[in-house]
Order: sequence, then C-alpha cells, then structure tokens
Amino acid sequence: MALQKILLVDDDVSLLKLLSIRLKSAGYEIEVAENAHQALARLAFFQPHLVITDLRMGDMNGLALFDRIHQQYPSLPVILLTAHGTIAGAVDATRKGVFSYLTKPFDSQQLLTEIQQALQHTPALSSNEEDPSDRSWRANIITQSRLMEELLKQAQRLAKSDVSILIQGASGTGKELLAQAIHKASTRNKHPFVAINCAAIPCNLLESELFGHKKGAFTGADKNHTGMIETANKGSLFLDEIGDMPLDFQVKLLRVLEQRTIRPVGSSQTVDVDVRIVSATHINLEQAVENKTFREDLYYRLNIVILEIPSLHERREDIALLARHFLQKILKKTTHCIAKSFSPEALQRMMTAPWPGNIRQLLNVVEQVAVLSSTPVISEQLVIRALRGKTAAIPPLAKAQQEFEQEYLTRLLQVTEGNVTRAAALAKRNRTEFYKLLNKHHLEAAAFRQSD
Repeated sequence: MALQKILLVDDDVSLLKLLSIRLKSAGYEIEVAENAHQALARLAFFQPHLVITDLRMGDMNGLALFDRIHQQYPSLPVILLTAHGTIAGAVDATRKGVFSYLTKPFDSQQLLTEIQQALQHTPALSSNEEDPSDRSWRANIITQSRLMEELLKQAQRLAKSDVSILIQGASGTGKELLAQAIHKASTRNKHPFVAINCAAIPCNLLESELFGHKKGAFTGADKNHTGMIETANKGSLFLDEIGDMPLDFQVKLLRVLEQRTIRPVGSSQTVDVDVRIVSATHINLEQAVENKTFREDLYYRLNIVILEIPSLHERREDIALLARHFLQKILKKTTHCIAKSFSPEALQRMMTAPWPGNIRQLLNVVEQVAVLSSTPVISEQLVIRALRGKTAAIPPLAKAQQEFEQEYLTRLLQVTEGNVTRAAALAKRNRTEFYKLLNKHHLEAAAFRQSD
C-alpha cells in the first residue's frame, strides 16, 4: 500500500529537517519546501494528501499559501504551525477553512493526532491510488488534468449525499457527462437518469414534458403521458441550461422542489416524487438573479453546492489524450478511415489552440481531420484547416503577470511533458533563459516527464 504523502513548508530549515525525520519515522512520505512559492511548485507533481505549513514566512505567509492552495484544491487539508499563535489568529484560520492550527512548541503526539484526523477526511490530489473497480462511475470522463481530478473527487463525495448540485461551465465542457457520473456514483444509480434541455423545449410544452399530462388535457393529448420528473422517480433529474427556463415556469419547479409532488396537466391529483436534482448552466446565475431573469429563491434551492467545470484551455494536458481517444472511437465505428494517429505538429497545434467550443469543438475537429486524411498520420495542415486558422500559440512570458508566471510555466511543462526545448520554444525564450525561470520558481522539468 502506498504511503500517505505530506508536504512540509517552513523557512526554518532545522525545524523542517526535524519534522521530516519524525514524520518519515511515523510512516509518511515527506516532501519539503522552504517557502510558499517552492511549495506551490511542489504541489504540481508531488500530489500530497496533506500540507503542513508555518504561518510566518517571507513574502507569502501560511494563510496566503492556504488561499492559493484552496483555489486549486479545495479538499486538500492544511495544518498551520506558528510560534505566534493567538485566539484571533486561530479563529481567522479556521474560518477560512484551515483544518487545524497548532502553536509552537507543539507536542509531537498532538501533531500526529491532527495528521491522522486530517488524512481520514481527504484523498490525495492524484487518482493513481484509486481502486480501478471504483472508477466505473467516471469511465466516460477522459482526463489527466489535476483540475479535473480535483473536481471529480468533489463530485464523488457529493454523489453520496442527496443535495442539489449546480454545474457551471462554458458550452461544450461536458456538464451532462459530469451529471451522469454523479448519478452513477450515487445510491440512486439503480434508478433512471433523465436529462432535459430547458432551452430546447418550447415554453408551452415544458410543463407537459416535465409534469406529464392526462388524456384530453389539451388539443392533441390523445393519451396519458408520464412526465420526465415522474420518470426519474428515485433516480436523478438533470436540468441542462436551467438559466434559460422561463420565469413563469420557475415558480412551478420551485414548488416541486419544496413539496416533492407534481400535478400532471389536466389532473386534479398530485403525484409524490423522489428525485435528486442536478442542474447546469453556461450563464452566470447570480447575475441573472440581479437582472430579475432568474428567481432568487429557486437559485438557492438549486445551488446547494456548485461545481465549476474547467474550460478546455484550462486543462490543455487533456487535449492530446482526448484527441487520441476520439480518433480511436472513430476508427472502431468506420472502416473508411485510414488515419491512425496525429503528427507531433498536429498535436502541438491542437494543444495551443483557443478552443472556444471546448470538448465539443475538439470532437468536431477530430472527426473532420479523420475523414479528410489521406495518410495514416494526420498532418498539421489538416488541423489548421479544421480550426479555420483559429489557432493561438501560448503567449510569451513577458505578457504574463508575475503572479501567474509559475502557473504558466507549470502548464507549459505539463503540455510538453517536461521537454524543455519545446517548452522554451512555446514561451519564446532560449533554453538558458527558460532554465533561469524554472530555477526562479523551483520547477524541475524531470518531474513532469512521463515514466515508461
């Protein structure tokens, strides 16, 4: 069984060494960082189960480090250590979400107890240790992105509860796939998953489609019709593009969520329903509430928890993986396609494109180039043509603000799998300059290379 991993952060090198020895002897795998910036760089490849950090450090203290960690990995626990502990500081730290707060000098047994409690609640950043038999629920989501892995861990934990979930993200990012995965990971997975696109059904038919109708309820209703909510009973109902639901119907949906009953059109009887609601939208619902185009009470009913699905340009390390996956699916469906793989230049072109249409656009491009390719290896020119020239190289580092420079470099190394020559070329820097930047941010290219 793999050891649980802890990242230690402290500018006191002697204490760092002492803590490292103690925790290694307690059976943990340890990585150390002497400042917050180094710690953020270590996160990208060490993938700890827990971070223990000093509070007072250089130009970024422990709370600021926690904030940066929490932006990317909300479920990763952080324990703060400080020689300057105060009640106010402890309250502030725990309010922000820090797991625990210990004052130096601390008792070693107390620290071990806090560590054990923290590790009971949170999995690692990586899914590498996940039992393959437990991954069937997410089998249709193809990813190696740390952002996506973190999102999926949150989704799996939420699936075990019955809370309403709102999935936000741009069009084409895979919101329905995530909703299906949540259903499969839930205790409702033996019952139906029913999806409805609120923007695709005319207003006058929405009530009948969701609630059902009785024979003779209106012209053309020549038989009883079971609505989608009743069809999803004991299962999950996915309301896609919920932000486009008409205002007058929103109040009816709110009543269903509050009373757990529906009344088919033309019926005087109500029907009890038990459904888990997962909704999705590409619009900003908070803004819609302010603009009075979405009901505030319904908004708070639907978004008990919000999951933000990243755009494809935020998970560029998935582009080549997805492109190859789509190509293999196409090859299985047709005997007329002679394309078998992508040239390195074609993959590079795809990895640096903007992808405004996200995964849906990537699938469309792969389908086009697979059909048009007259050779087994798909060329860069075919990709450029399919993208209609809309490619955009990763911007030069000179344009990247200092705060995001480290994230920029990390993404380059992920995309190029640690190939410094390719990464430097993308960044429009020579190798010497690029190595200086890597050293500045404590990044090691070798850590991003795929092991054979």
